[in-house]
Order: sequence, then C-alpha cells, then structure tokens
Amino acid sequence: MKYDIYQIDAFTNKTFGGNPACVVPLDNWLPDDILLKITKENAVAETAFFVSKGDKIHLRWFTPEIEMDLCGHATLATVHCLKTILNYKSDTIVFETLSGDLTVLCDKDLYKMDFPSRMPSPDILPKNIQDSLNIKPEKVLKSRDYVLVYDNETDVKNIKIDRQLFDQINLDPGGVVVTAKGDNCDFVSRFFTPQASILEDPVTGSSHCSLIPYWAERLNKKELSARQISERIGTLFCEDKDDRVIISGQAKTYSIGNFWIE
Repeated sequence: MKYDIYQIDAFTNKTFGGNPACVVPLDNWLPDDILLKITKENAVAETAFFVSKGDKIHLRWFTPEIEMDLCGHATLATVHCLKTILNYKSDTIVFETLSGDLTVLCDKDLYKMDFPSRMPSPDILPKNIQDSLNIKPEKVLKSRDYVLVYDNETDVKNIKIDRQLFDQINLDPGGVVVTAKGDNCDFVSRFFTPQASILEDPVTGSSHCSLIPYWAERLNKKELSARQISERIGTLFCEDKDDRVIISGQAKTYSIGNFWIE
C-alpha cells in the first residue's frame, strides 16, 4: 500500500534550518512496530503520524527508538503540512495526543501551539551526566528533562558532550537541555538525548514547556523570544500563560513523496 510522506523544517522560514520532521497521514493506525520501522527509515529525530477523527486529529510522535509523549517541532510540521499542502480549512486545529488535547492557532505563516507548562524544580544531576559535560552548570533543575542553567550564551555554544559517559543513562522519554540568557533574545538553549541515534536535537519545542515558565519567572516577563543554537538554529516565540505555554514558530516544506508497505 502506498503512503504519502512530507519532510518539513520546523521553527524556521528557511530550508535546511530549524528541525526536520517527517509527517505521515494515515487513514487508520498501523501496528506500533511498523510505525517505529518507518521512523527509523526516515532517519530524522521525529516522525509524526496522524489520523483524522472529524473535529479532532489523533497525533502521535515517534523517534527512531521510542514513542514520545510530546514533540513540538513535529507538531508544528504537521500543522504546516495540513494548512499548506492538505488544504485544511480551519485556522484552529485540535490534536488528541498522549499529553492531552493540544490546540494550534494558525496566524498566516505563524503557528501558535498551546502546550502544557512544566515548571522545573531543583534536582541533583546524575554523576555520569555531570562528568560528561566540559562546562559545569550553575544550576540543575528537572521536570521531564534535566534543565541545566549556565551563566551566558557563550557557555551554551561551547558545551561538548562525552558521549561514552552520557550514554550510560536512559532518561526515557526525557533529555538534557542547557540554557542561558541570550545575547540577542531572551534565552537560548541546546538539547541532548542520551542513547538516542541523534545526540543533539536541532530545535526542541517540548523542552520549552519548562524553559518558558523558568525564564518568564526569572526575567519577570510573559512574552519571550528564544533561539535554539544548534548548528541549524531555530527561532521560537513564547508566551507564559501560567499552567499553559504558547510556543510559536514558522515552517518550510523540504520534500513531498511517498513510500510503499507490502
């Protein structure tokens, strides 16, 4: 059977920027092991699969290793696919997900995702993660992900990971986000996942569920600009709404194709 597949760069308005995700529309759900095999074949950090349920769309996200509970950039890619390729009429899209119903408002080429807020709290960093970092953090916090706070953007840019030590732990489904106040924006970050086929995720929407409430409180402002400073660079527009966060960004279609499963 033939399936359509779309590769979209999320949190950017330029091809080869942001974070690439694949989007696969389905009429009905395939077995989970097949979804994982498709994701591995795609060789990107996340693949989004969705099935329309009328007024809602059932959305699931897979890495090449596991199903995720939440993924920002693949959600953004799915919205872009629905609006610009599949001609979805409504400017409000409701996704049914493992993290509950997620609403996205489409404002021309800006997609505004309403996600849960996950304020991180002080924690102790596991020794193998601590030892894997060439620069030690000033502060260690945790929600789903470990949030490591640094003094400045230069430190975040210069982080190097000793993967042999880093991969000794499994944070399923979380990772490690390093962050600091930005030079030309409110805050910057990078994101790393131990034992993942792709160590550094280019742009991680879900980590901003913790970064937004943290920086909103620290900077005493509700609307913030953010950049994820991986090699590909991603731009995020953020709003703290107490128990929810709004994560907004643009996207760019890279390729449209199909694949067969016999």
